[in-house]
Amino acid sequence: MEIRFGPFALNPDTRQLTRNGSEIHISRKAFELLVTLVAERPNVVGKAMLQERLWPGTFVVEANLSNLVAEIRDALGDEPRSPRFVRTSHGVGYAFVGEVVPAPPVQPEAAQAQMTANWLECQGRQFPLAPGENIIGRDPDLAVSLIAPTVSRRHARVIVSHDGATIEDFGSKNGTFIGGVPVRSPIRLAHGDDIRFGTLPAKFYRQVEAVTETAVRQPGAEGS
Repeated sequence: MEIRFGPFALNPDTRQLTRNGSEIHISRKAFELLVTLVAERPNVVGKAMLQERLWPGTFVVEANLSNLVAEIRDALGDEPRSPRFVRTSHGVGYAFVGEVVPAPPVQPEAAQAQMTANWLECQGRQFPLAPGENIIGRDPDLAVSLIAPTVSRRHARVIVSHDGATIEDFGSKNGTFIGGVPVRSPIRLAHGDDIRFGTLPAKFYRQVEAVTETAVRQPGAEGS
């Protein structure tokens, strides 16, 4: 799902940052930090939370985080004293303050000739995953609410786009795992993947169906 702000476009799925269509290369950690700040906008994300999300279970000095922020600002042409995109909350953390605009709608004739359904199966239930961001955790207001002692309040998220889905841990206490491998950065999901949120097992499914000409025809097109 592409996120646009100013002349920039951020795509967490393809892991690309572009300016007017030209790719800007930043480090993997800087990209993950920018994705996190954009996802949590306009809230200030604390330094401790960011450090745990970027370097889970590892002690790092605070300068590592500030260096990544400086890298992002340099890539975006941002100024710390008059920020357009990344604001510093002194002594607390950082917030994304840029105005995000939606990507232009896909025209029917250019739309993909497929429809997809994505869902998680967990605790004997099916949880449909909508296009865009789906937060998973113990909070009852979330898209995927899982009541289990090893699941954090905001544990992980799945981002669904037309060409696939990715999963990312939110720095949870007990971790997220794909096939037993810990999720330390966004990972692309495949149909039938086994997932664990802490010790709670789940399974990801993705179904693709062809769209008929009738399905994409605009209202009123009959008889034209």
